[in-house]
Amino acid sequence: MTLRQRYEAVLGYFRDNVPVAESELHFDSPYQLLVAVMLSAQCTDRRVNLTTPTLFAAYPTPEALSQASIEEVFGYIRSVSYPNSKARHLVGMAQKLVSDFEGQVPSDVDALMSLPGVGRKTANVVASITWGEPVIAVDTHVFRVARRLGLSRGTTPRAVELDLEKHTPQALRPIAHHWLILHGRYVCTALRPKCGECPLTAWCREYEKSRN
Repeated sequence: MTLRQRYEAVLGYFRDNVPVAESELHFDSPYQLLVAVMLSAQCTDRRVNLTTPTLFAAYPTPEALSQASIEEVFGYIRSVSYPNSKARHLVGMAQKLVSDFEGQVPSDVDALMSLPGVGRKTANVVASITWGEPVIAVDTHVFRVARRLGLSRGTTPRAVELDLEKHTPQALRPIAHHWLILHGRYVCTALRPKCGECPLTAWCREYEKSRN
């Protein structure tokens, strides 16, 4: 099977069978999405969704968050992973949004990455979901699934990102991120992948290797 055939088969399956795939984070604005994605680093979406309602009520805008102290923000997010650094990054992010972007979340990935605490993965998620930018965010789930399926042999998230974007049509890139992340979260799990119920085994390089 060629790489092109593998991509066509995998993307074709998702396109035909999973027409709706969305973020499981709860948000109502680009600002809320940015905050939620920053909080989700090494933390479950469920925990983030339990945390953000009171945080957003206290700081409904970047302007409000920019005026908060790190200690105050910490009090709202203490239940997520790494709350100290995330509180510092959230306040710094809001201050830079206000000072450099008039309180508006930018659509450009490089501009997003200029914000404190915002790496490429977070920037790609926000740019893709909010603005429909043709980028694919690579988190641990996407990295694992892409390599297991044989969509990439990249050894870094950036290398996998480049492979996925090279071989995925632009129109499918925003939803392809969700296809892969949800597949990794619920089927192709890290420790015990559910190969017996996976619909992609016919095109999966790792499954093929296990059968030989």
